[in-house]
Amino acid sequence: MTLAAPAAPGRMGQALEPAVLQAYLGDLEAWVRGRRTELDELDQAALAAGRGADVASDMALSLALWKAVSDRYQLVFATWDGGRVLQAERERISTLIWGRLDGAASLPGNLVVSLPEACRLSDALAGQLRTRLALTPGADAAAARVRGLRAQCERLRDQVGLEPAAGRDGAVRELAGLMSRLETIAEKARRGADVGGLLGPLEIDATRFERDLIVGNARRREARGQVQQARELRADLEAREAALASLADTCVRTVEPAPRYAVPDVDALGPIPNTPEAIGPYLQRLDRVGQAMSLAQEKYAAALADLTDLTQLLDAYVAKARALGVADRGDLRESERQARQVLGRRPAPIAVCRQLVTTYQTWLTQAGTASHQETA
Repeated sequence: MTLAAPAAPGRMGQALEPAVLQAYLGDLEAWVRGRRTELDELDQAALAAGRGADVASDMALSLALWKAVSDRYQLVFATWDGGRVLQAERERISTLIWGRLDGAASLPGNLVVSLPEACRLSDALAGQLRTRLALTPGADAAAARVRGLRAQCERLRDQVGLEPAAGRDGAVRELAGLMSRLETIAEKARRGADVGGLLGPLEIDATRFERDLIVGNARRREARGQVQQARELRADLEAREAALASLADTCVRTVEPAPRYAVPDVDALGPIPNTPEAIGPYLQRLDRVGQAMSLAQEKYAAALADLTDLTQLLDAYVAKARALGVADRGDLRESERQARQVLGRRPAPIAVCRQLVTTYQTWLTQAGTASHQETA
């Protein structure tokens, strides 16, 4: 009989009691060891029966799930540290249990699931593999398989309850169909009929349905995370939009010529979608808007920085002229006056400002040379 994963305690971020954690870790360790042994046995049975290619994809997925669970168990066990855990460590352990598994890039579509979901999905796949390889023994197994299907239907009922209202009716109908088939098979079994040929297809359909529900729930959770990311990114862009508009206005009033970059309108992107299909492209559009804002900000800031740099450069030249004792000479005084007058205009013509500062530098060089000759 296939293994069943232990029920995970608590919830995300809850500081679980040490005794509860110890019991769960013991059960999870046994499950990890037992599931690996079971998968090895199933792989050997498939190869012996010449059906390795038939179950290759399910076997690969099962091994990927086992590896993801095993890796997360090691992190949990290391955090447990033999029971030397305070509240912070116990909260961290519950986050490791209920948070997203990493290291499972081999799952379909880079699916990210929690530890309990990965364990349930592994249970379902292992049961499907045993059924497809006809490893569930004989007559007494029919009753056990019916009980297993009843338990699976209860898990399915819980999963269906997590479906969004818009698509729940279809899931409810499919679950009702599976349960109706199960009751029909159970009734036949009670009358002594051989139901082995009916159980296999039902187990496969139930397992497929459970897998689809788990995958769908995980993807919706991922989409919710992306929606939150989109909200935060959009709020940041809206704040940047207002600041960038102010920067652009200041730049246009201060320097000439000023850059002419449009400030992206975040509202033009429309409301944030909440479906897995739409949220990804929306995040990409937000990213492009952010890049456009960064470019515009860089250009406007650079234009303002040019005026500041020219002003500071003139100040440096004037300081040098004073150190040389030539700052009060007529040409230098007039050149400084003209440069400061044009630098103070709004908007200030940058090309003219640059030329006037260069002119002051030229006068300074000439005055410095003349002063040196007079001293000599």
